[in-house]
Amino acid sequence: MLYAEEGVPVFAQGDAGRKYLFIQMEGSMKDPSKIMDVLETCDLFRGLDRQEVERVAALCHFETYKQGESILNQGDLGDMLYIIEEGHVFLERAIDLGTKMGNVIVSLLGKGRALGCWSTLLGHSHMLMASTRCRRSTSVIAFKGLDLREIMLSDPHLGFKILERLCFILRDRIQGAYGALENI
Repeated sequence: MLYAEEGVPVFAQGDAGRKYLFIQMEGSMKDPSKIMDVLETCDLFRGLDRQEVERVAALCHFETYKQGESILNQGDLGDMLYIIEEGHVFLERAIDLGTKMGNVIVSLLGKGRALGCWSTLLGHSHMLMASTRCRRSTSVIAFKGLDLREIMLSDPHLGFKILERLCFILRDRIQGAYGALENI
């Protein structure tokens, strides 16, 4: 049995010499197979074969956020990508139209949805164009975009499949942004 303080990673050796990462979260161990389950069904990695998902899973760890807490903040430089394991986050953009200022909710993202700084997949830093705020307590799978980029460059076929999925995600986000702007 593994024991750890909350938030402290614990590594364990598994079958065929594989190393697994466990993180104590709110009193229970997160099983690394849970990372696989979430990645296999998420909008960014859906359709990848098991070995491809395993390569991505090796980059990942769990993080939790409380209700109202931000995962990403508009204007910050980012290098992380996230998949929502449990919970919901508002994707919102701060706007200033001179006479009107405030936040526009672009989308509500739930289980299996991907978010983060997509430009890291291109090897560039970029300011985040939106913020995320947790609607309720939320658990995410997190990984560095540059680490995923390295996998994508080492296997162009896999890289293309991931970029293809990303195009669909970005299309949906742009449609959501246009819809939100129409309601201002």
